[in-house]
Amino acid sequence: MSQPPRRKSQPPLAPGGAPLAAGKGPSSPGAVPSSRRKRKRRRTSGKPAPPQRRTTLGALGRGLLAALLVLFAACAPLLIWSWLEGPGGGRAFLVEIPAAATVNELSELLVTRGALLSPRLFRTYVGLFQPGFQVAGGEHLLNDGASPREMVLRLARSPNRPALRVTVPEGFQSQQVGQRLERAEVCSLTAFRAAVSDPALLKELGITGPNAEGYLFPASYGLLLDSDAREVVRVLAREAKGRIQKLFQAHPGRFEQLAHADGFSEGDVITLASMIEKEAQAAEERPLIASVFFNRLHDPEFRPARMLQSDPTASYGCMVRAADIPSCAGFHGAVTPALLRDAANPYNTYRHAGLPPGPIANPGEASIEAVLAPAQSNYLYFVAKGGGHHVFSRTFAEHREAVEMPR
Repeated sequence: MSQPPRRKSQPPLAPGGAPLAAGKGPSSPGAVPSSRRKRKRRRTSGKPAPPQRRTTLGALGRGLLAALLVLFAACAPLLIWSWLEGPGGGRAFLVEIPAAATVNELSELLVTRGALLSPRLFRTYVGLFQPGFQVAGGEHLLNDGASPREMVLRLARSPNRPALRVTVPEGFQSQQVGQRLERAEVCSLTAFRAAVSDPALLKELGITGPNAEGYLFPASYGLLLDSDAREVVRVLAREAKGRIQKLFQAHPGRFEQLAHADGFSEGDVITLASMIEKEAQAAEERPLIASVFFNRLHDPEFRPARMLQSDPTASYGCMVRAADIPSCAGFHGAVTPALLRDAANPYNTYRHAGLPPGPIANPGEASIEAVLAPAQSNYLYFVAKGGGHHVFSRTFAEHREAVEMPR
């Protein structure tokens, strides 16, 4: 059978049909497409362009750094000055400052009080480093030895101003708490006493008594210097409220029992606890003293009926109502027979049955718990025997013997 004739191989054709030159076809060894040759030439031809932009940015950065260094060098003395102590000897002083007071007025005021030497530097410091400064209007408790920086922080009532840990001991009365706060430069005694009796603040805090006595809870607090006295009362009273609720929860049903049997409110619990706090010195005697007071309220044989007969209540009346109580004339802390006979004293529990009008001190947790969990006893009397302890008696005759015992 005959084979078909072989076709001669045709050279590869270029676009358009023209034959390619020998050795230049796509399959020829070493052949490089024209597009790759162009890219290769572009990569290898010439030197890279100089980094002009980087050089410019580097110069700008060095210039900016140099300017910042110059500015820091110029401002550093002012910053150092702002941290230096003031010219005074560390004496606290009170000033009343209107909210619209300017920095110029403040600087002149500080100069007149001996707390600043250079009003010009003070104004410059505020302008450069405290641009958002705004004085808090009202009473300020300042110190003539404070640095200009601290002075600015106090005047603005900044949260960054210095703070101090202040401890309120158990049994302290509001007057004593206020004195301690004033010595610590937290707020003035006058402002604190006003805040303690502020009706709007008492309503806000849920305190039904005539003042916040009893709700200034004994504890240690980190308090900012030169504070609004109302803020300080809020801190102490909210701590008291939280502790009271925890104690109520620890003795379920007890508060409801007191409310039903004795008509007690929360304030009454705190009032009785404050009396225990002022009477007791030994911790283990608190529940016993609580039992005596409850026995006097409940025992039909006790005379005078429902008279709690507590000396500290009568003396407290002289602290808060001295002008209205004749027997408080010349009172210096000692309880006299005349004071205990005076019915003009509403806090005199020898002449007024039941609890006094409100707490007479600020009790700690142990005294509040003694009200919620008193001892079971039949005692009606107790008298101090020395060493912080008492003799407890059922009858008045036994009590008379205990009174006459040598101490």
